[in-house]
Amino acid sequence: MEKGFGYRVGRATVALRDDGYYFWDSSVVRAKGKYHLFCSRWKKEYGFGWNWLFNSEIVRCVSDKPEGPYAFANVVLPRRGREYFDGMNTHNACIREYGGRFYLYYMGTTYGGAVPTSASDISLAYAEETWNRKRIGLAVADDIEGEFVRRDLPLLEPRDCRFWDCTATTNPSVAILPDGKTYMIYKSRRAAGETLRLGVAVADKPDGEFRRLTDDPLFDFADGNMHVEDPFLWYDEERKKFCLIAKDDPKNGSHGVTGEWGSGFYAESDDCIRFRIGKNPKVYSRTLQWADGRMTTQGNLERPSLLFEGGRPSLLFCAGGVSERPYDFTENTFVVCMDLEKTD
Repeated sequence: MEKGFGYRVGRATVALRDDGYYFWDSSVVRAKGKYHLFCSRWKKEYGFGWNWLFNSEIVRCVSDKPEGPYAFANVVLPRRGREYFDGMNTHNACIREYGGRFYLYYMGTTYGGAVPTSASDISLAYAEETWNRKRIGLAVADDIEGEFVRRDLPLLEPRDCRFWDCTATTNPSVAILPDGKTYMIYKSRRAAGETLRLGVAVADKPDGEFRRLTDDPLFDFADGNMHVEDPFLWYDEERKKFCLIAKDDPKNGSHGVTGEWGSGFYAESDDCIRFRIGKNPKVYSRTLQWADGRMTTQGNLERPSLLFEGGRPSLLFCAGGVSERPYDFTENTFVVCMDLEKTD
């Protein structure tokens, strides 16, 4: 029988919130005696909708405690010009430390049209065209509080249209092994409206040349309505397993992996190619119990990421927000932190 995640999700608190901004991902690392949360944000006045694709920037926030609350420190990856692949928008932060350096993997876009100042400025055609320009980038710093220097070219490009990942490369999550070998899971799709799938690439070092491990997606479900996205990858050194939490994103009434849209599921692999999903794969639900005892259901609870302390997962972070329908937020979105209790 496949081992499950091994932890039960406990009570939740808000790790980061700002009434002037929407937040939509998070990645935490400990350095200089503090906790540094990297995330993407955009101004609330612009509205939710597609603005994550046009007006997002990656920022760093800091706390003395791993669960927060976190306070804004600085913008890490601002706009830098339309001529760059990531020149107009940065999103999907994934921070890793290795050998005393900090590696920030992310998604960037650029576009030639007007900069939207409201959700109504963005047509579906404009959004889909810009979605297809998403590319994975890398910025590196020697000091967590210093400048993150970006590459001018993407870390991983889409392939040609013979392949399933010919539109974009996005949503990177990275596991760096003790010898520096670096595995990266990413998201793509064949065309607008097609199934969201995950792929895997590897490099000899965190800032090396990434090459795909397989031509096929990691989960090639027979049901084309079983979309998966938002991977979080790590390597369990003790068990010699690659471990993954991802968002269950079924369409058109599909049961999906867990039976609950927007929940998180767990899978593991010996080689980072063939991932196995156990009988009870659900890691978290969109329904949360807060530290004050309240129960609420989030319109979205996604972009899962873990904080490790002593080599084991200690906290789970997700992007959250209360709404009646997914992606329909009039109030702020925020970063949620959930306790983890070991079960086996």
